[in-house]
Amino acid sequence: MAQGLTVGDLANRTGLAVSAIRFYETHDIVKPVRNKGGHRRYGGHDIRRLSFVMAAQKLGFPLGEIADHLRALPDHKAPTKADWTRISRQFRHKIDARIAALEELRDKLDGCIGCGCLSLKSCALYNPADVKAAEGPGPRNLTHLVD
Repeated sequence: MAQGLTVGDLANRTGLAVSAIRFYETHDIVKPVRNKGGHRRYGGHDIRRLSFVMAAQKLGFPLGEIADHLRALPDHKAPTKADWTRISRQFRHKIDARIAALEELRDKLDGCIGCGCLSLKSCALYNPADVKAAEGPGPRNLTHLVD
């Protein structure tokens, strides 16, 4: 692969639109090199980077956060297993926190969420006289889940 992948090749391999790949390039997710003709060429490692971004975004991670993690990877070569392990550890903590938050949301969604509506009979037990309003706007019993 001395000549590298074209943006079309990369789009075919990842399922992304060419415009999406260019967008990710502006965020330093992928960093193509230029061939003698001035055309961008991508490495096979860029397939993995983009696949990781796609998976992380589907889990709700913001692109800026994902890009921050990927900046620690080497440019223009495949990351080592140790590189991916380091990123995996960082994401594992965040994924575990999201799982816990989703479980709590699932378990509390049919009860009081601290929104101040006081429409459920149980809200009088969890949020009597709308005391949660002093903590700020929104569903106070659930907003801590995503902070």
